[in-house]
Parts: sequence; C-alpha cells; structure tokens
Amino acid sequence: MGSTSDRIAGKANEIAGKVKKSVGEATGNNQLRAEGAAQETKGKVQSTVGKAKDAVKGAVDRM
Repeated sequence: MGSTSDRIAGKANEIAGKVKKSVGEATGNNQLRAEGAAQETKGKVQSTVGKAKDAVKGAVDRM
C-alpha cells in the first residue's frame, strides 16, 4: 500500500471501530465493543504507517 492508501484505510478503520465500540457500549455487547476498539487501534496504526512513509519519502526526496 502507498502512503495515501494507508492513511485512507487507517481513517476508515478508525471511524468504523469507533462506531462499533459505541454500539457495543450502548447495547452492552462486550464482544462488539472489543472488536471496535481493536479496529480503531488498527486504523491508528495504519494512519501512522502512512505518515511514516510520507516522512521517509520526503527525506529521500530532499537528498
């Protein structure tokens, strides 16, 4: 994946995870809440990877 696609997928996972987590909390469904929290974390990691790729590319371009 490229840096942009990592960041987009990361944001999508982060949002979906937040929704799942909220629904799980509202309905008392601990499994759904946990899945949402995991997906949210996955999204944050993907976004960070995308940002890191951008930083590396920027550094290489400046050389």
